[in-house]
Amino acid sequence: MSADQTEPARKSGAPPAPCASSRVRVRYAETDTMGVVYYANYFVWFEVGRTDLLRESGWTYRDMERDGFALPVIEAHCQYREPAKYDDELEVRTSGTLLSPVRVQFTYEVVRTADAATLATGTTVHATLDRSGRPCRLPARVRTLFA
Repeated sequence: MSADQTEPARKSGAPPAPCASSRVRVRYAETDTMGVVYYANYFVWFEVGRTDLLRESGWTYRDMERDGFALPVIEAHCQYREPAKYDDELEVRTSGTLLSPVRVQFTYEVVRTADAATLATGTTVHATLDRSGRPCRLPARVRTLFA
C-alpha cells in the first residue's frame, strides 16, 4: 500500500507505519435483502484488520489482555464510497499511528479485490486502560512500533 492511500502523514525520515492486509468475503448474513452490506459490518472488518495488525507485530489481543492492557474504542469513523455486496472478496488494509503515550489510531481502507475499488475508509482511536480500567501508557515495545 502506498503511503498516500491510508497512512497518516509522517515525519520525513520516519520509518513507515506498520501495516496489515486482511481478506474477508461478504457473508449473506452481513447483507440486507438487496444483497448490500449493512453499514455496521465495516466496523467488524476494521476489528479484523486491527487484530491482524497487532498479531503481525507480535502482540495479540489475547497477549495484551493477559499483560493487563485493554484498547477500547473511544472514537470511530467510516466514510462509505461504494457498497460491498454479497460474496465480494474484500481486502482490509490497516495501519497504526501513536497519537500519545496512551492513545493509538488505526486507519483502514476496504478494497474490493475484483476491481480494486475503494469501498470505504475509516479510523478508530483507542485509549489504553489497565486492569482496573484506568488510563495507562502503552508498553514501550508498542509505543516504539507505532511511534
